[in-house]
Amino acid sequence: MQRNLICLLCLIVSNFANAQDAKQQLGDAFDAIEPKVIAWRRDFHEHPELSNREFRTAEKVAAHLKSLGLDSVKTGIAHTGVVGTLVGGKPGPTIALRADMDALPVREQTGLPFASRAKGEFNGQEVDVMHACGHDTHVAILMGAAEILAGHREHLAGTVQFFFQPAEEGAPLGEEGGAALMIDEGVLDGPDAPEAIFGLHAWPVPAGTINYRAGSFMAASDSLYITVKGRQAHGSAPWMGVDPIFVSSQIVTALQGIPSRQLDITRGPAVITIGSMHGGVRGNIIPDDVEMMGTIRTFDAGVREELHAKLKRTVNMIAAAGGAQATITIDPYSPVTGNDPELLRQMMPTLSWAAGQENVTEHPLITGAEDFAHFQQRIPGLYLMLGVNKEGVGAGQAPSNHSPLFFVNEDALIVGVRTMVGLALDYAQRSTD
Repeated sequence: MQRNLICLLCLIVSNFANAQDAKQQLGDAFDAIEPKVIAWRRDFHEHPELSNREFRTAEKVAAHLKSLGLDSVKTGIAHTGVVGTLVGGKPGPTIALRADMDALPVREQTGLPFASRAKGEFNGQEVDVMHACGHDTHVAILMGAAEILAGHREHLAGTVQFFFQPAEEGAPLGEEGGAALMIDEGVLDGPDAPEAIFGLHAWPVPAGTINYRAGSFMAASDSLYITVKGRQAHGSAPWMGVDPIFVSSQIVTALQGIPSRQLDITRGPAVITIGSMHGGVRGNIIPDDVEMMGTIRTFDAGVREELHAKLKRTVNMIAAAGGAQATITIDPYSPVTGNDPELLRQMMPTLSWAAGQENVTEHPLITGAEDFAHFQQRIPGLYLMLGVNKEGVGAGQAPSNHSPLFFVNEDALIVGVRTMVGLALDYAQRSTD
């Protein structure tokens, strides 16, 4: 037993020395990869593709991974996903590094020379398409990390799987997709499945910073659909029917009282937003029904469950009081995205190496959501924010993700590459003190 312990300690020490030595030698590699990463990013930005339609993107990713001599490259996962596997030169664990590939139905207004002019189909309508959430940078960063790690695999302890994921923004109506479908298709199963996963996201905070938060970080997200069924009548005689618009307006108002008056906000914030409300075709006709769509954001599983129950009760009782009927559908998108506190503690030295200690910053809660959380329900993971603002622009001073003006400072991309490479090299020798 003592001999086995000594051998294990020797392996840990050897892996630690190997990783530190490798990182010291990678300066030239990062310098060489940076222009490639920027070029890839611009190409993907100019040719964005919507969720589950990332055909060109996936083809370029797969071709790149194959050119690196990876041990395997699998395509067609969750429709258009790509998974590459790189076995290192030293024994060690298997981890995954993830990037999402899809763009949004947004008309770009940045004025960049490589701005998107692409069109696509979204829920049956022709739309403009833009990488308004930075997924183009995620793909380019992970391609760069894969090239560096493949070129220095002798220093890598263990195996790295590169997950290029489709449909993070949500699959089209009637389709499945995203992280959940990749998991259903087995990317986290089998003897070579990863034991931890890492991802990052371009974020409008100071350029080159790495932003983290232990525990809950990004909100759980649920889509909300409500139909209020009334009875059509002439607008001059509302008592002859049941007005679903009047009932729906009461529902919208009452929903705001659930987070503010019915939930213990010390357990975590909650938001209910109705973003779409449709009913009727004329000002003098009370319609038969009204349809509403919205979103729910929470940071605690118990609060999420309680909110759902109170929402259903509120909607049904208001509808009944007005003589109407309500149908409620809550469609879960993702659980809370967070950071495993112990894994975060162990990998903090890597983040400091990648960005500089002064550029590693704790971030407030984010009410945006990420389907990366589905991976984290199965294995420990870290999800980090990479600052991409223009030089001198602080947090809250730049257009947000999903804006047609969303801007990426390309000088920050190499920090993302350094982060992914560092996490891959250092995971096997992480501290367990």
